[in-house]
Amino acid sequence: MSGLSHLDDQGRARMVDVSDKASTLREAVAMGLVRTTPQVRDLAVTGKAAKGDVITTAELAGVMAAKRTSDLIPLCHPLALSKVGVVVTPCDEGFEVTATVRTTGPTGVEMEALTAVSVACLTLYDMLKAADKAMVIDQVRLISKTGGKSGDWSRATI
Repeated sequence: MSGLSHLDDQGRARMVDVSDKASTLREAVAMGLVRTTPQVRDLAVTGKAAKGDVITTAELAGVMAAKRTSDLIPLCHPLALSKVGVVVTPCDEGFEVTATVRTTGPTGVEMEALTAVSVACLTLYDMLKAADKAMVIDQVRLISKTGGKSGDWSRATI
Protein backbone atom coordinates (compact mmCIF):
# COMPACT_ATOMS: atom_id res chain seq x y z
CA MET A 1 0.00 0.00 0.00
CA SER A 2 2.47 2.68 1.11
CA GLY A 3 5.87 1.02 0.81
CA LEU A 4 6.38 1.56 4.54
CA SER A 5 7.60 -1.60 6.25
CA HIS A 6 5.49 -1.09 9.37
CA LEU A 7 2.17 -1.09 7.47
CA ASP A 8 0.45 -4.19 6.10
CA ASP A 9 -1.50 -4.37 2.81
CA GLN A 10 -4.55 -2.87 4.51
CA GLY A 11 -2.59 0.00 6.05
CA ARG A 12 -2.59 -1.40 9.60
CA ALA A 13 0.46 -1.04 11.81
CA ARG A 14 2.51 -4.20 12.22
CA MET A 15 5.84 -5.30 13.56
CA VAL A 16 8.16 -6.25 10.71
CA ASP A 17 8.95 -9.98 10.55
CA VAL A 18 12.76 -10.23 10.70
CA SER A 19 12.92 -14.00 11.22
CA ASP A 20 14.36 -14.62 7.73
CA LYS A 21 16.90 -11.79 7.86
CA ALA A 22 20.56 -12.57 8.39
CA SER A 23 22.21 -11.50 11.62
CA THR A 24 24.94 -8.99 10.84
CA LEU A 25 26.97 -6.52 12.85
CA ARG A 26 24.98 -3.29 12.94
CA GLU A 27 25.89 0.10 14.37
CA ALA A 28 24.15 3.46 14.50
CA VAL A 29 25.38 6.86 15.63
CA ALA A 30 23.00 9.68 16.54
CA MET A 31 23.56 13.20 17.80
CA GLY A 32 21.62 15.98 19.45
CA LEU A 33 22.21 19.41 20.89
CA VAL A 34 21.01 21.12 24.05
CA ARG A 35 21.27 24.88 23.62
CA THR A 36 21.84 26.80 26.84
CA THR A 37 23.82 29.75 28.13
CA PRO A 38 27.55 29.57 28.79
CA GLN A 39 26.84 30.14 32.48
CA VAL A 40 24.53 27.12 32.71
CA ARG A 41 26.93 24.97 30.68
CA ASP A 42 29.69 25.92 33.10
CA LEU A 43 27.51 24.98 36.10
CA ALA A 44 27.34 21.44 34.72
CA VAL A 45 30.98 21.26 33.72
CA THR A 46 32.25 22.42 37.12
CA GLY A 47 29.85 20.15 39.02
CA LYS A 48 28.11 23.09 40.71
CA ALA A 49 24.60 22.35 39.41
CA ALA A 50 22.05 21.93 42.18
CA LYS A 51 21.19 18.35 41.12
CA GLY A 52 24.76 17.05 41.08
CA ASP A 53 26.79 15.43 38.29
CA VAL A 54 24.66 16.46 35.34
CA ILE A 55 26.85 15.11 32.55
CA THR A 56 27.37 11.60 33.98
CA THR A 57 23.70 11.33 34.89
CA ALA A 58 22.65 12.28 31.34
CA GLU A 59 25.09 9.77 29.82
CA LEU A 60 23.76 6.97 32.04
CA ALA A 61 20.16 7.93 31.27
CA GLY A 62 20.94 7.64 27.56
CA VAL A 63 22.42 4.16 28.00
CA MET A 64 19.39 3.04 30.00
CA ALA A 65 17.02 4.48 27.40
CA ALA A 66 18.70 2.65 24.51
CA LYS A 67 18.18 -0.62 26.37
CA ARG A 68 14.44 0.14 26.80
CA THR A 69 13.66 1.44 23.31
CA SER A 70 11.28 -1.40 22.47
CA ASP A 71 9.28 -0.52 25.60
CA LEU A 72 8.83 3.04 24.32
CA ILE A 73 8.43 2.65 20.56
CA PRO A 74 5.58 0.20 19.91
CA LEU A 75 6.89 -1.57 16.79
CA CYS A 76 10.59 -1.75 17.68
CA HIS A 77 12.06 -5.19 18.24
CA PRO A 78 13.68 -5.89 21.61
CA LEU A 79 17.37 -6.28 20.83
CA ALA A 80 20.41 -7.69 22.59
CA LEU A 81 22.68 -4.65 22.47
CA SER A 82 26.40 -5.33 22.52
CA LYS A 83 27.44 -1.68 22.94
CA VAL A 84 25.80 1.54 24.02
CA GLY A 85 28.00 4.58 24.43
CA VAL A 86 26.64 8.04 25.21
CA VAL A 87 28.94 11.05 25.42
CA VAL A 88 27.89 14.55 26.49
CA THR A 89 30.39 17.16 25.32
CA PRO A 90 30.25 20.82 26.34
CA CYS A 91 30.33 23.14 23.32
CA ASP A 92 29.84 26.83 22.56
CA GLU A 93 26.07 26.39 22.21
CA GLY A 94 25.66 24.21 25.31
CA PHE A 95 26.05 20.42 25.00
CA GLU A 96 26.49 18.01 22.12
CA VAL A 97 25.19 14.53 22.83
CA THR A 98 26.42 11.55 20.81
CA ALA A 99 25.21 7.96 21.10
CA THR A 100 26.77 4.91 19.47
CA VAL A 101 24.81 1.66 19.61
CA ARG A 102 25.89 -1.75 18.29
CA THR A 103 24.37 -5.21 17.99
CA THR A 104 24.69 -8.35 15.94
CA GLY A 105 21.21 -9.21 14.81
CA PRO A 106 18.55 -9.16 12.10
CA THR A 107 17.52 -5.51 12.47
CA GLY A 108 19.22 -2.16 12.96
CA VAL A 109 19.79 0.01 16.02
CA GLU A 110 18.92 3.45 14.66
CA MET A 111 15.96 3.85 17.00
CA GLU A 112 18.07 2.85 20.00
CA ALA A 113 20.71 5.48 19.14
CA LEU A 114 18.06 8.17 18.62
CA THR A 115 16.30 7.21 21.86
CA ALA A 116 19.59 7.34 23.77
CA VAL A 117 20.32 10.85 22.49
CA SER A 118 16.78 12.07 23.12
CA VAL A 119 16.67 10.85 26.73
CA ALA A 120 20.18 12.14 27.47
CA CYS A 121 19.09 15.57 26.16
CA LEU A 122 15.91 15.44 28.24
CA THR A 123 17.97 14.55 31.31
CA LEU A 124 20.25 17.54 30.76
CA TYR A 125 17.16 19.70 30.42
CA ASP A 126 15.60 18.28 33.58
CA MET A 127 18.73 18.72 35.67
CA LEU A 128 19.43 22.26 34.48
CA LYS A 129 15.94 23.72 33.98
CA ALA A 130 16.04 25.59 37.29
CA ALA A 131 18.98 27.60 35.95
CA ASP A 132 17.70 28.10 32.37
CA LYS A 133 14.04 27.82 31.45
CA ALA A 134 14.83 28.80 27.84
CA MET A 135 16.99 25.76 26.99
CA VAL A 136 16.26 24.16 23.62
CA ILE A 137 16.73 20.55 22.58
CA ASP A 138 17.70 20.70 18.93
CA GLN A 139 19.03 18.74 15.95
CA VAL A 140 18.36 15.19 17.18
CA ARG A 141 19.37 13.19 14.13
CA LEU A 142 20.88 9.99 12.83
CA ILE A 143 24.49 10.51 11.76
CA SER A 144 25.31 7.07 10.36
CA LYS A 145 24.35 3.42 10.30
CA THR A 146 26.20 0.33 9.16
CA GLY A 147 25.17 -3.22 8.42
CA GLY A 148 22.03 -4.87 7.21
CA LYS A 149 20.33 -5.32 3.86
CA SER A 150 20.19 -1.60 3.06
CA GLY A 151 23.92 -1.23 3.71
CA ASP A 152 25.84 1.65 5.16
CA TRP A 153 24.52 5.19 5.33
CA SER A 154 26.07 8.41 6.54
CA ARG A 155 24.75 11.95 6.74
CA ALA A 156 28.00 12.97 5.03
CA THR A 157 26.98 11.01 1.92
CA ILE A 158 23.63 12.72 1.34
